[in-house]
Amino acid sequence: MKILIKKGRVIDPKNDIDETLDIYINGNMIERIDRNIREKGSDIQVIDVSHHIIAPGLIDVHAHLREPGYEYKETIKTGTMAAVKGGFTTVVCMANTHPINDNKSVTEYIIEKSKSEGLCRVFPCGAITKGLKSEELSEIGEMFEAGIIAISDDGKSVKNAELLRRALEYAKLFAIPTISHCEDEDLSKGFVHEGHASLLSGLDTIPPISEEIIVKRDMAIAQYVGSPIHLTHISTEGSVEAIHKAKKGYKKITCDTCPHYFTLTDEATLGFDTSTKVNPPLRSKEDVKALKEGLKNNTIDIIATDHAPHEGSSKDVEFNLATFGISGLETAFALSLSLVHEGVLTLKELLKKFTVNPAKLLKLPYGELTPGKVADLIIFNPDIEWVVDKNEFLSKGKNTPFHGWKLKGKNLLTIVDGKIVYRDKIFT
Repeated sequence: MKILIKKGRVIDPKNDIDETLDIYINGNMIERIDRNIREKGSDIQVIDVSHHIIAPGLIDVHAHLREPGYEYKETIKTGTMAAVKGGFTTVVCMANTHPINDNKSVTEYIIEKSKSEGLCRVFPCGAITKGLKSEELSEIGEMFEAGIIAISDDGKSVKNAELLRRALEYAKLFAIPTISHCEDEDLSKGFVHEGHASLLSGLDTIPPISEEIIVKRDMAIAQYVGSPIHLTHISTEGSVEAIHKAKKGYKKITCDTCPHYFTLTDEATLGFDTSTKVNPPLRSKEDVKALKEGLKNNTIDIIATDHAPHEGSSKDVEFNLATFGISGLETAFALSLSLVHEGVLTLKELLKKFTVNPAKLLKLPYGELTPGKVADLIIFNPDIEWVVDKNEFLSKGKNTPFHGWKLKGKNLLTIVDGKIVYRDKIFT
């Protein structure tokens, strides 16, 4: 397929581009990026994207696609349908499937299933410990040979510090990142942030210290080993401060946060809406302010979705019984564009946290618009307003606290490997 995209504002943080250009795609590659490209032929699809923005495809370093084992929550097919609608062309799926992705057989299954049914690139993340039990290391070497791109016990912290140390040594050997879920399970038996809202609701709490002490522990172990560490879904002011300080002395620390953590506060849980139940929990106004400052000063390198789809029955129960998680792939980018509208980040700075920085973390040859590179890109408009309707989600997970919200900014077209995989009605 040949595609000529005309008159778009190209924003590419990797190459420091922000100007009106055309992009010519031949097969799966970007062949030319220039002004006023003229290519002739009946086999060329021309798309006029005047007044819209062309950017590299987004990379999500943290999502749950649920397959194998929890196909009633999500499948690789439906998860990647949601991803490309949201502007993501690459997704890293966490290991807490059933069976757990702690061996090469599960890794190979995910890769093959993604190739046959996925609409975007899917890279599996292998479990650090067998069964996510923090008792014995997984077969990290075998999983690496099979195709994992990172290791993580996400959903749980690695409680055994010696096991984490050994895992970091393996990750250093294979040059893959360790993605750390920072939570002391003995301090986090509750459901919501410990603060004013929890006093009003009476719900059991998860205090900020439960995250912050593991943030500090994991950074210390990584520095001792000399291995990179990536701290995921950071949610507290104390974590941001600790990471900011640690980065000054050790350069192999990166971290991400998620849109719901800089969009909502713990006050959203006062209505006992289980779609606001996430782990870590929604935090205070002060934490939200700190996260935005951390994004602005680059303490926080990446924005991830932590896409966690669930079937209705696991959310349509009492708050304390409901499962944790938000279905986030279809709203993440639009919510993050609020950072641009508020003046926290420029468009180029925001896109860097969705493209260049994730690609660097994972050592992927994506996240840029360069002739000779694979054609993964999106076309979006930061000013189009739309109303979130969970019933229109392509994900099986309809669990979102943003149903009915009016958002500003929308992905309109997604191209993966030179193929159009999502097209908004504006281009039909």
